Amino acid sequence: MEESPKMGMLESFLKNHQNSLKSLFQRKRSLNSGEDGAYDSPGMSPRPIPQLSALANSVVARCSKILGVPPHELQHHYDIELPESVKQLFTYARNFLEFCSYQALSSLTSRPNYLSDKDFRRLTYDMMLAWEAPSVETQSPPKETPSARNQEEDDEDGGSFFYSSSTNMAVQVDDTRTVGKEAFARIAPACVAIADIMTAHNLFDALTNSSGNRLHFLIYDKYIHCLDKIIKAAKSAPGPFGSNLQLAEGEIILDFDGTVPTQPILQHLGISAWPGRLTLTNYALYFESLGVGLYDKAVRYDLAKDLKQVIKPELTGPLGARLFDKAVMYKSTSIVEPVYFEFPEFKGNSRRDYWLDICIEILDTHKFMRKNKFKETQQLEVLARATLSIFRCRAVREAFQFFASSYKTLLPFKLAESLPRGDMILETLSSRLALINITASPRNVDEIMNAKQQPKLSPVALLTLTQLGFTLQADLKLDGEAMMMGDLSAGEINSLEMAVKQSVLNIGKAEAAQATVDKVKVEGIDTNVAVMKELLFPVVALVNRLQLLASWEDPFKSVAFLLICCYAISRGWTKYMLPSVSVCSAVLMFFHRHFNKKKPLEAFRVKAPPNRNAVEQLLSLQEAITQLEALIQDGNIVLLKIRALLFAVLPQATEVVAIFLVITAGMFAFVPFRHIILLVFLEAFTREMPWRKASSDRFRRRLREWWTRIPAAPVQLVKVDETKKKK
Repeated sequence: MEESPKMGMLESFLKNHQNSLKSLFQRKRSLNSGEDGAYDSPGMSPRPIPQLSALANSVVARCSKILGVPPHELQHHYDIELPESVKQLFTYARNFLEFCSYQALSSLTSRPNYLSDKDFRRLTYDMMLAWEAPSVETQSPPKETPSARNQEEDDEDGGSFFYSSSTNMAVQVDDTRTVGKEAFARIAPACVAIADIMTAHNLFDALTNSSGNRLHFLIYDKYIHCLDKIIKAAKSAPGPFGSNLQLAEGEIILDFDGTVPTQPILQHLGISAWPGRLTLTNYALYFESLGVGLYDKAVRYDLAKDLKQVIKPELTGPLGARLFDKAVMYKSTSIVEPVYFEFPEFKGNSRRDYWLDICIEILDTHKFMRKNKFKETQQLEVLARATLSIFRCRAVREAFQFFASSYKTLLPFKLAESLPRGDMILETLSSRLALINITASPRNVDEIMNAKQQPKLSPVALLTLTQLGFTLQADLKLDGEAMMMGDLSAGEINSLEMAVKQSVLNIGKAEAAQATVDKVKVEGIDTNVAVMKELLFPVVALVNRLQLLASWEDPFKSVAFLLICCYAISRGWTKYMLPSVSVCSAVLMFFHRHFNKKKPLEAFRVKAPPNRNAVEQLLSLQEAITQLEALIQDGNIVLLKIRALLFAVLPQATEVVAIFLVITAGMFAFVPFRHIILLVFLEAFTREMPWRKASSDRFRRRLREWWTRIPAAPVQLVKVDETKKKK
């Protein structure tokens, strides 16, 4: 009964002030032109939907205005067209909100310059806020009613009219409200330019790195503003910055560096170095040497063809000396010797790491395309995904000076290579790309909602780049009204989302295990040798005992040992030696598994060698010693991980290893030894056969991923008391 006076007042207010109000859709003519402007009459003010919260009703009202369909008609289409699985009582409000948001974003993102519109940014942010509290039961009571002064300030800043409505369905969003990770991951990827479904969680972590894992609108707005600036700059890059580059059709400049005199880039060839400008496109890497005030002709390093390219971090220095860890090495079969690009900077090597990541991203993208033998449209879609990911990475880096680790990277194809089970993500993505269809979608919302769902997907990243003003192929014909829904479906988690979530679950264990590995790594060849000697002390003691027996210094013991061994060999007991060791090891693991659950593993105590002087440390930097140190270090990691398994630091892994040892013991006990040798030979010899290569590679990858999740046992270096040593 109280709604009617309020609705009448609102209609009168709209009629009297329709020329002065700056609504999201009245002030931005581009957002409600054409057919989308059918629902813009003040007399058609929408009624709130009872199931939704006030903010959710506000978002649905704005979506309905964009689509030109009343909210209740949208609800009717949702109830009819979508399956029953997404219309459950407890998730109805959220799924309906997703349905309206995805439809509205599909319409808005088909228009150019939408990233420049602050109202668009606010609308998408409100969608995330409403996603967290979509229903009446989940909404939190407002802290205070916005004053008229606040409303006038918002109006002056370009706020939408729907943020200050007098009805209960529209609320003024409080700036203190923030967005969580799941809401961001469900809404942001619907606009492909803003986020990718594979890296949405990492993008959220990057944006909330300093805000307590909650996303504030000011940070979100700054990110999109910077992203919009970078995209516009990329469109104009072939002008003043690309005049020397002979770019191929569809080649887009992703980033360039070396134009600032205080931040040069040095190209090392042999012992010579020369400054210049480095440019990365979606197909190649270009370097232009700096001549007398001008750049010379660019040298092109192809990243698209299969040239056995290798890109990795490397040490460089003057006259070929390996002193500074600030370079990227590029090697391929098309060049005689490797090329080194050095990125000098005073602190750290983040500049080098950034260029290393984006170069590897393009290289991995083309490897992915070659492996799956995609068609032309699918290849362009993959390139568009990589291009947008680099733009997003640049935006976060420039706006917040943030650099992510390998597990938190914003580059999807590089992320898939580092994530556990990342190959499954790429396989899922490949299967979805196979469904790509570039045919036109229905031209109005009624046709969109009434059309039967078909197992077809649109090249959303390619469409996004096209709408933003980029051209990947001149003769490619794309319908301007093709659907741009992204990889999301209202109320459903598709296969790609599921693959990403399953892979992300293992990141914590892998990072924790890697932290223990980094912690126990010690510097210095002598220190690593000392650690290895202590870890191998039981083996060394056994070998020394056998050498003592073989030396016949004690004839009685040597004769006894000889007789026992001869009798064991003659009776055929040798085949039980290895099973006995495996069973004893498994029993020991189970013992520690069940009796040392809450006891932390004591640090392995190693006597540290004496300190070395500066001259000795400089000599140890030689190439041979560096390689030997790395080899011993890796050996220590293997031994420390075995120690962690032995003492059940990771119970699940300990159980797996223990069960494997028991199975191995059974094989050695009941299978003839010559048969085992034959099986081992066949397994090693046929591993690279075409029909086994894929399964063997997958098995080795699983084994490596499992091994990376095993933590290393802690190591404590105990310094020798020099006073006692002198005595």
